[in-house]
Amino acid sequence: MTTKVYIALLSLAISAFAIGTTEFVIVGLLQTVADDLSISVTKAGTLISGYAIALAVGTPIVAAISGRIPKKGFLLILMIVFILGNALAAIADTYEILMISRVITAVAHGVFFAIAATVAADIVPEDKKGTAISIMFTGLTVATIAGVPLGTYVGQHYGWRATFGAVAILGLIGLVANLFAVDKVKRQANPPTLIDVGQLVRNKRIVLALLMTALGFGGTFALFTYLTPILQDISGYSSGSISLLLLVYGVAVAIGNIAGGKMANQHPVRSLRFVFFLQGIVLLLQMVLLPSKSLSIVGIILLGLFAFMMSPGVQAYIVTLAEKLVPSAIDIASALNISAFNVGIAAGSTLGGAAVDYLTYLDTAWIGAIMVAFAFVLSVLNYKLDKKQKLF
Repeated sequence: MTTKVYIALLSLAISAFAIGTTEFVIVGLLQTVADDLSISVTKAGTLISGYAIALAVGTPIVAAISGRIPKKGFLLILMIVFILGNALAAIADTYEILMISRVITAVAHGVFFAIAATVAADIVPEDKKGTAISIMFTGLTVATIAGVPLGTYVGQHYGWRATFGAVAILGLIGLVANLFAVDKVKRQANPPTLIDVGQLVRNKRIVLALLMTALGFGGTFALFTYLTPILQDISGYSSGSISLLLLVYGVAVAIGNIAGGKMANQHPVRSLRFVFFLQGIVLLLQMVLLPSKSLSIVGIILLGLFAFMMSPGVQAYIVTLAEKLVPSAIDIASALNISAFNVGIAAGSTLGGAAVDYLTYLDTAWIGAIMVAFAFVLSVLNYKLDKKQKLF
């Protein structure tokens, strides 16, 4: 890849950093927001699941009806909407206004990632698609390393509204970076439509791949949504330690994402079988590791390593699968996969919330492991079908 391509990918990663921060920083601020707005932690958790649902529903629809808009211009419009959504969150004084701001931001988030993933894949050779997408997604993982811990620190010391104000500024930086670094992208001869959405959801192979994505991410978020209260109430850490612990988690996420990108360059779903298998084991281990203050560090590192290792693989897989099965709808397939991420996040965080309400915090671990077990089964099935149909 040339220097120019790397700069373009890094500019997309800057936006991904801002977007990832706004989605996941709420995890570190869950208790702070709940206390300030006088709501329960579980209700505050709906700011995560609500964001995910809005993203899942809005992303494919907006991607389909905006297919004729030039991609670079559309990326810039999406970043402007993202900035405005976070600015609204920064002045929100009720749960309802905060939820509205999250919904606005979520739709911009989903479509941005869907378009950015296809742009990243388009500007590199065929055998570098996994790496290109992982570089773009590096912004998301750096958000977990720096954005979430820093945002949590800012929120705990200056108020959670200050965190969203800071994210709006990050979005502005991303907007400027994309304006200057990303070249105009050649417009598709036949842009996607809502008909393409129907085509994709009727294709059994595409649906199996989307289900795999949703279950894999759902398993992560069943526990991750409530990681902050778990570390405080189960592992015994003070609230002041949470930012540092999230930093450790984020470094592990970045390492896992890079590894996942390299593994996804050849046959993504082949490597995903091993990723899901190990992820399920790691989730089950948390029931032993997290109750121990010393061993919980090991648990956090393992969770981080496998939390997003699947990201480049599932995204590269759906794009490649769409190229072979429904070539007119690659952008929509990418958008649907972003939706599947967030269907999983909504399902995982909702099931995790049920565990918190009716069982215990630690029960989120085995609930997540069951979801990942189904993702593993689907990865094995997808691999066998690929070989049978000679798609790769």
